[in-house]
Amino acid sequence: MQLAMIGLGRMGGNIVRRLMRGGHDCVVFDTQQESRQALAKDGAVAASDLADMVAKLKAPRAVWVMLPAGEITEKTIQQLEGLLSSGDIVIDGGNSNYQDDVRRAQQLKKKGIRYIDVGTSGGVWGLERGYCMMIGGDDTAFQHLEPIFKTLAPGIGDIPLTPGREDRKSTAEDGYLYTGPAGSGHFVKMVHNGIEYGLMQAYAEGLDILKGAGQSFIPQERRYDLNLADITELWRRGSVVSSWLLDLTAISLAKDPNLDAFSGHVEDSGEGRWTINAAIEEAVPANVLFAALNARFRSRQDATFADKTLSAMRFQFGGHQEKPTQK
Repeated sequence: MQLAMIGLGRMGGNIVRRLMRGGHDCVVFDTQQESRQALAKDGAVAASDLADMVAKLKAPRAVWVMLPAGEITEKTIQQLEGLLSSGDIVIDGGNSNYQDDVRRAQQLKKKGIRYIDVGTSGGVWGLERGYCMMIGGDDTAFQHLEPIFKTLAPGIGDIPLTPGREDRKSTAEDGYLYTGPAGSGHFVKMVHNGIEYGLMQAYAEGLDILKGAGQSFIPQERRYDLNLADITELWRRGSVVSSWLLDLTAISLAKDPNLDAFSGHVEDSGEGRWTINAAIEEAVPANVLFAALNARFRSRQDATFADKTLSAMRFQFGGHQEKPTQK
């Protein structure tokens, strides 16, 4: 199949490479000429701008937008609306808010343009491992693009089927799934990322407790100098907490046992906040996910005024003195 890709960053570029390996034809555009040229050397057709890109496509055209959520994606899809025709397909494969998908799908439908939202998980490893995709939007567009999704997905691989699913007909085992109307793909990916926040925070806190067991104020008989690189490697093998996130943590600790290359300033890309907003709307308690998001906020601060206020109150009611920060 033929597909156009807008945005040739870490994921967009590798999605194109995986598609070309699978025999698909790709037209590519990025504002960075070097990115376009790099993919052209690999076999893609580079376009000089969006109009040139659309002109290089055969109807029904399929254009995948792989840009950061927000204004740049919004403006790009608005431009595509003016360039594409009835029956063409716009795919947003980034991490857009699912509510934006609902609005865009309704707007594009007025012109007969079909809209697909694809929550895409796989990161920089997707080129080799494949991408897990949660797909919402026009069902006829999904059916038309299924060869694309099948190529990008990991496939069944060596993961055994879940007991009880033997008679179910689903693409889930292949690593991609049509989830329903516009927005549903990004909604599922949003909650996926919220869960990811919680899992990551649990690993981080647990390892911090293990590391803290060696601090000088811990009684000598309970003071342990634990090798975290070995422990994470151990947990990868037969433990109930094994996961790909743990695999990646073990890689980092093997290379840098004290993680000296990192400051601990942890950003969030928006999906965690949106997950909490959805939980509030649905009146669903999300204690772990909310705490994990708050931990990321806290990582970006030194001592806050709130911290100082707490210390001041403890001093006033009990004469409690602040202790020096433990290293």
